[in-house]
Amino acid sequence: MKYLEHYPQNIQEQIQTLINKGKLTDYLKNKYPKENTYKTDKALYSYVMEYKNEYFKKYQLSKVIYDGKINVINNALGLHTIISRVQGSKLKSKNEIRVASIFKNAPIKFLEMIVVHELSHLKEKEHNKAFYNLCTFIQDDYHQIEFDLRVYLLHLDLYGKLY
Repeated sequence: MKYLEHYPQNIQEQIQTLINKGKLTDYLKNKYPKENTYKTDKALYSYVMEYKNEYFKKYQLSKVIYDGKINVINNALGLHTIISRVQGSKLKSKNEIRVASIFKNAPIKFLEMIVVHELSHLKEKEHNKAFYNLCTFIQDDYHQIEFDLRVYLLHLDLYGKLY
């Protein structure tokens, strides 16, 4: 239950009951039946750019990729990085988004949540109230999906792939 440690005990007990009854997979598949179809970096880039162009028009992205080196153990499912380089007398910066490779085979809603999260960092760097308000503006059920993503990570630890 390491992914759910900061949730109330009664919530953790509900998930433990699903595990004990062998119903965790059914819970996730029923709630999130649609698997991610954006399996390549090119497809992921197109998907992310749709969101960026709708909600973050003034920001630029130079790279969007799946990254097999991002590790859930490091509390990272995606990364937003700003790379600064000196070009002549100017300092140029580029935004990159990297998404953990586990999302290639995850429900599409979980990929959407990670994309919303990382794009929100373009505007709000810290995990503060304004950041989470932005996330819920774009994806109104953001917090529920974040919880279910944690349940999905638990599922991966216990049983492996969902689909």
